[in-house]
Amino acid sequence: MAAAVGADERPGSRRDSGSGEDSFDTLLSCLPLTPALSPRKRTTSQSKAGPPLLRTSKRTIYTAGRPPWYNETGTPFKEAFVIGLCGGSASGKTTVANKIIEALDVPWVVLLSMDCFYKVLNKEQQELAAHNEYNFDHPDAFDFDLLISVLRKLKKGKSVKVPVYDFTTHSRRKEWKTIYGANVVVFEGILSFANKELLKLLDMKVFVDTDSDIRLVRRLQRDIMERGRDIVGVIKQYNKFVKPAFEQYIEPTVQVADIVVPRGGENFVALDLIVQHVHSQLEKREITVRNKDTTRDEFIFYSKRLMRLLIEHALSFLPLQPVTVETPQGTVYEGKRFHRQRITGVSILRAGETMEQALTAVCKDIRLGKILIQTNHDTGEPELHYLRLPKEISEDYVILMDSTVSTGAAAMMAVRVLLDHDVHEEKIFLLSLLMAEMGVHSVAYAFPRVRIITTAVDKRVSEEFHIIPGIGNFGDRYFGTDAPSAWCESESMDY
Repeated sequence: MAAAVGADERPGSRRDSGSGEDSFDTLLSCLPLTPALSPRKRTTSQSKAGPPLLRTSKRTIYTAGRPPWYNETGTPFKEAFVIGLCGGSASGKTTVANKIIEALDVPWVVLLSMDCFYKVLNKEQQELAAHNEYNFDHPDAFDFDLLISVLRKLKKGKSVKVPVYDFTTHSRRKEWKTIYGANVVVFEGILSFANKELLKLLDMKVFVDTDSDIRLVRRLQRDIMERGRDIVGVIKQYNKFVKPAFEQYIEPTVQVADIVVPRGGENFVALDLIVQHVHSQLEKREITVRNKDTTRDEFIFYSKRLMRLLIEHALSFLPLQPVTVETPQGTVYEGKRFHRQRITGVSILRAGETMEQALTAVCKDIRLGKILIQTNHDTGEPELHYLRLPKEISEDYVILMDSTVSTGAAAMMAVRVLLDHDVHEEKIFLLSLLMAEMGVHSVAYAFPRVRIITTAVDKRVSEEFHIIPGIGNFGDRYFGTDAPSAWCESESMDY
């Protein structure tokens, strides 16, 4: 996990980082890269500024309405990671898909449903469908040629036109939906595993296994309330087509699944395993956090992952008390709890503010404060320009956040400000994604009881006080800005 610096650190001492720091440094230097989905289900760029054009030596690429799937040399990025979800009708495939997307918490995701690819019915088939006599669960009911073509293009990052199916009229609507390429595609359908060519496009295959009685109840509710069917017709269709099709075409495909999820969206253990596997696959991609060519969206995503890991590790150093709880199975479990004490987060502006979201995600309803420190270029000293701290902070445990720490000057001034507000030194936790050895030693020597926790420590600081090898100006890379030459902030020139 993260590297923690204790009270005995002094200038000139040699710190043994152990395996924890190595693992985090691996994240910094080898972090993946191909995002995929997010709780907001973003499929278009929300962060691009300026004209929606990417000009290269060979071509001009129009990027409006979609992420830039080409780097600055005009070379396409790697193919999207495709997750296939299969299962019986009303088994909870869409629920599982949405929960995977939410848990992955990455940008650029596409959720594609097989229901969009029902074939266009002729007049005779329309009449059969109106009387619940048409088999919508048979492989012949789907346009696999169109589906495979669409999924193949999405996998390559291209935009596609997807039909919109109307289940009330059993027909396709005139307007087709445009979907743009993504880093991860989640594809779900009852016959997702029924075609050999389709299977070749799936990087991960998940079978959602739900009890048949539950599926029948869900189907009754859905078809009656959402599709205007009557209960007699729904049951008739289920017994004649849905159940036999499941037994003949769907259930046997469980053999090709990489993972089976019993109980659908309620199986949080299985969902967590899926998310872990997808993350591990994404981490094998080439783009890294330290890499200067990493795109802003990717830099933000993996920075957030590191922030979350860093903060969760830092919380493990808080004083915990034993607590006994009873599990749903009626078993007693002995755990730990941070009890009857308050935590306050304080960010050193501007880059330290980027860590607030990860902190509030872990600690609900936490109080936040801000400190703005800039360097006076005439005197070379850090100066306090803005301060906003919550009331009665003196008895709190304070999580002090900055993205990077080079010399430690800004961090030390921030600690002094907290001490001036009667915060106990031993209750201050300084968190930073990346620190230089000089900054670690300076802060630890000046404030030996402050706990310092970081993901990695780099050896040197340049003459311009940049961390070497470092990750560049964190604030500029995160916010997409260029640092003005007349001033800079703690993350770029912390001296």
